[in-house]
Formats: sequence, C-alpha cells, structure tokens
Amino acid sequence: MKYRFFLTIAVIALMLPQAFAQRGTPRAAAPIDMTGYWVAVVTEDWRWRMLTPEKGDFASIPTNAEGVRVGQQWDPAKDEAAGEQCKSYGAPAIMRVPGRIHVTWDNDTTLKIETDAGQQTRLFHFGEFQSPAGPKTWQGNSTAAWEVSGGRGRGQAGGSLKVVTTGMRAGYLRKNGYPYSEKATVTEFYDRTMEANGDTWLLITTVVNDPTYLGQGGEFVTSTHFTKQADAAGWNPQPCTVK
Repeated sequence: MKYRFFLTIAVIALMLPQAFAQRGTPRAAAPIDMTGYWVAVVTEDWRWRMLTPEKGDFASIPTNAEGVRVGQQWDPAKDEAAGEQCKSYGAPAIMRVPGRIHVTWDNDTTLKIETDAGQQTRLFHFGEFQSPAGPKTWQGNSTAAWEVSGGRGRGQAGGSLKVVTTGMRAGYLRKNGYPYSEKATVTEFYDRTMEANGDTWLLITTVVNDPTYLGQGGEFVTSTHFTKQADAAGWNPQPCTVK
C-alpha cells in the first residue's frame, strides 16, 4: 500500500512540470483562436485590390519621389521572365490579396498562415527566435506576441496578436509595381471579433515602415477583414501572377 502511494506521488511529480510547461506555451496561452479557414471580405480599396491598377496609379500610398520613380519602371513581362511573379505577394502586401487563408499551429510556439493566393506560407514565431541564415525571402522573419486585456485587443477575450516582420526580399506594395525595400518592416495586429448574428471576423491592421520608398513619415497603414469559414470549401491554391 505504501509502495503504491509513493509510486503515485512520484508519477504526479514527474507529470506536473510537463503539464505546467504545456499550459505556458503560446499555443495554450492564446487569448483568441485564429485557427481555421478565413476568406477576405473586400470592403475597402476595392479598385486597387480586386483589379491591377494602371501603371502609375499609386493613390492612397504615402509615396515619395524615389518610390514613384521606381514604380514607374514597372514591367510585368520583365518580372515574369525573371521568375519574380511573387513580388506583390510578400509580407507587406500578401494579406491584402483577395483570397482565403488557412491558420494552424505548426508547433506550440509557431503559428502558420497559408494563403491560397500565391501559395505563400507565413510562420509567426513566439519567444526568442534566431533568424535563419541565407538569402532574404518574400515572407521574411516574423516574431509574434499575444497582447491580452489592457492592450490593443478588441476581440474575443480582450486579446490580440502582434507580429513584427523583418528580413524581407524587396517587392511591391501593389501589383502595379509600387516598391518596398529590404529595409522595410511590417507590424501587424490581428483581432478576432464576433457579430450578433454569429459571424466571426478577423481584422488585420498592417503598418508598413520603409524609409526608402515611403513618404509622410515612411508609414503605410491598412486594415483588412476576413470572415471565418466553416470548412475548406472554396480553398483553391493558385500560384503568383504578375497581373
């Protein structure tokens, strides 16, 4: 009897650290659940998001002279020949591309977002993260942190997700060639809300900072809306296109 008692105590002692460790992971501590399939609802900037703007149409972007000069050189045929069809699908622009996203946990400390438009994958790393060596990528390196009640959170349980992305390959803020440089950084806030009719929404506030190609303080701010889907219906991954 004593043996069983001490054996039980020993087992509990071994299990407790693991239980507390799991409870303390970013996945377990999430104040909002972002997982599942979401579809973009284009309620703003329709003519710049649903259609490829004409060359030189940079309205609503806080441009500077150098950005306009480079943007006026946009040549989609040249981009396609160079294998750079994904220049407008990088982290500063991908969430503005109409389509669906699929959010899952890659592991307990990494949130993954896949896009059907351009077939891009974003990884949001919580905690200490060492950026990998090698060439810059379209999605760069993203670090994430939960902001709970008392912060920006307006969504479920008063929490939101903050993501900061750096180390990106230079690309376009829009398909018509307005550029962002490798010095750009992206700060995003993800908020989940629920409407009275039961619809669940994901609001993404994106702040692109680029001292090279953005004027008026070098900051471009947008808000993007997604609504929750019941399943993968409509999920249709397609490669990047230049137009």
